[in-house]
Amino acid sequence: MTSDPPARRRQAGPRAVPAAATGNDAEFGDILAVLGQQLGEKVAHVADPGGRRKLKGIHLEYAADPTAVHDMAGPTGYSLASNWFTQLLAQLAVANSITKSQLCVFLFVAGGQVPGTGIAQYTQQEITDGLNTIAARKGGKMITRSTVNRAVSALCGYNWVEKAGNGRIQINVRLWFQGNSTAQHEVLAEIAHRHQNDAQAFLHGVGPTPDVQQELDLDFGSDPGLSAKKRTG
Repeated sequence: MTSDPPARRRQAGPRAVPAAATGNDAEFGDILAVLGQQLGEKVAHVADPGGRRKLKGIHLEYAADPTAVHDMAGPTGYSLASNWFTQLLAQLAVANSITKSQLCVFLFVAGGQVPGTGIAQYTQQEITDGLNTIAARKGGKMITRSTVNRAVSALCGYNWVEKAGNGRIQINVRLWFQGNSTAQHEVLAEIAHRHQNDAQAFLHGVGPTPDVQQELDLDFGSDPGLSAKKRTG
């Protein structure tokens, strides 16, 4: 009886090594492998508790990030303004309830606030010079410092702005604010603390008309959603 011939030995040779993933590919590969294994085990268990069916594969597609950034003119960024207030500005201007100088001073100051603070760092002379920049080049009518002074005083009376020290003007950040909502709420808390949470102090009520004052007093003391319903009827 002859014995079986010895098994043929496999010749030793280099093993095929998969190409090493680099950079983000390696990271995503590890993550996808874990997700695929976990998802496969979960689906198989739900579909067939006996484990007789297994997930055979996963197909993933990546889409471009749809988030777009704002494209704004100029180098100074942008601010958020209340739509209600911007319409109010137009209505007041048409009705001659505010002067041209008051409107111009407020817009110039609001557009120059330091991000996240609601503070515009301008002296009245700097506001005057800033407003006269184009007029000086074109030989147009120029605003005077005394007119700016009267406009700032009127805007303080409307609760649109508040003097915050030499060369510093606090803007009503419920009307116009450069920054995110977290920063705005921090500024609101600081202003409220500075005024000892007085419901009749700065920020509460926006002039110059009594009807607007009454409406804003109601709005700031109630739910914003309910206030919007009041305005839209």
